[in-house]
Formats: sequence, structure tokens, C-alpha cells
Amino acid sequence: MSGFGRLAGDYDGFIVDLWGVVHDGVRLYPGALDCLFRLRAAGKPVVFLSNAPRRPVGIASALAAMGVGRDLYAGIMSSGEAVYLGLRDRTGEFAGLGRRIYHLGPVRDRDVFEALPYEEVFDPAAADFILNTGPDDILGPQDPELYRPVLDAGLRAKIPMICANPDLEVIRDGRRIICAGLLAEFYKAEGGVVIQRGKPDAAIYVPTLAMLGILAERTLAVGDSLRTDIAGAKAAGVDSCWVLSGIHALHPENAPTEAAAHGVSPRAILAGFGW
Repeated sequence: MSGFGRLAGDYDGFIVDLWGVVHDGVRLYPGALDCLFRLRAAGKPVVFLSNAPRRPVGIASALAAMGVGRDLYAGIMSSGEAVYLGLRDRTGEFAGLGRRIYHLGPVRDRDVFEALPYEEVFDPAAADFILNTGPDDILGPQDPELYRPVLDAGLRAKIPMICANPDLEVIRDGRRIICAGLLAEFYKAEGGVVIQRGKPDAAIYVPTLAMLGILAERTLAVGDSLRTDIAGAKAAGVDSCWVLSGIHALHPENAPTEAAAHGVSPRAILAGFGW
């Protein structure tokens, strides 16, 4: 299909990924802001669903700095918010966690835990669990091997890891960088216990759909990742639109075959989130 406008009339509301669809971590993609304005004019609500390892208030501030005003969307749900709620309410897999936390990630992600009654420690051996929000600003987001000492220390201590971003990688300003999910995959492969929140888990679509206020069958999810966005929509019973502006650098003619190889069938495949 050539543009998102042809889809818009078939649905009442939209769940839209951010990184890889609306922006690349630095700037908006061409056409994305116009698309949001047109959906608002048509009375079609949008909720952003992101695997960002931070809470919605910080995400909203970053969007505002890029020119995406609060009037263009009905709400934000994130994997970081899901982790925050799990740490706060201590239900399900979070119920048995201790109170000593080792944070693996940058300072900007600390809102996931810093207002909660946990003690931050700076040695995994002294922690009850690792909170993984991704590569930090010291070692950087290019080489996962630099994080092996911390991960090995957690494995030796036999402590679980909370992963606040299931993404393996994203494209930031044209460069491919690693995310928390890649570090979590290493931890799991070496025998570590990983508790994860976010796409593709269907559970995160429950509060997202409630925020949107639209039935799942009248909702379309838009994302750039087959593994998280499109597979997550399928698990939640929501139609999807796959855009090729993010991590999948594919020629459009090859995209249907790639989707089929991942076991998903998006309703449409577009070059980007543009009308």
C-alpha cells in the first residue's frame, strides 16, 4: 500500500509504536507528524505503545521536544511503566523480589524505580535482582561484550533480572544500537532468570486498549519490528500495519516473505508512517 490514509477509515483507533515509526530517537520521520494531525482531525484516537524503559511522563517530554504535542494522542503506555507498576504493586512474578536493586542502564531511566521503596546497590553480588533498562552512557550501546562482567556477576549471584525493554536493537539517527533485550537474551541463555514486560507480550495491550477506549477488533497497531510490534499485535488479537522505516532495512518486495518467515500476517506493509 502507498499510504496510511487508505487504512485509516477501516479502524476507529490506533496503537502506534514510537521508535522506528514516529521518530528515530533524534528526529521525527517525514510524514509522521502530518499523519498524526490527520488522524486527530478525523476523530481517530492514537495511543503510543513503546518498549521504552521509562515512564510516560519522560516519553511525553521527549515527544514534545520533537514537536508532537499532547493533543495528538490519547495516552502513552510503555514497558518501563509496566515494570514500574510491577515493582510498585509486587504482584505475580514481582511478588518474591527482594528490596536491593542493581540498576543496569542510563540515569534517564531511573524513574522506573527511584520513587519506590527499594535500596540501590552498586554491586550485583549485593543485590536481590538486576533491573536492566539497557546499555548505560559510560560503556555505550554498541558492544554487548562490555556488559559481560556485570551479567556474569549477576549469574554467579543467582539473582533474577527484570528487563524493562524487550527490544534487541533500534536505529538511532541512522545507527543500529543495542537495547536491554539483547542483554537479557544473553542472561537467559547462560541460565539466568529473566522477568520481562512489554511487546510482544499480549498483557501490555490490555491497559493500552483500555486507555484507547476502542475494541480490539476496531483497532490497528502500527510498528516497525516483526518480533515485538507485529507479533505482539497478533498475540493480542489486533490487526497490524508493518512499516519499514525502522530496524528492518528491506526492499518492499521482500517484506511479505520476511513477515511470513516470522509467522505473522500484517494487514498492510508501508514504507513509513505517512498519509
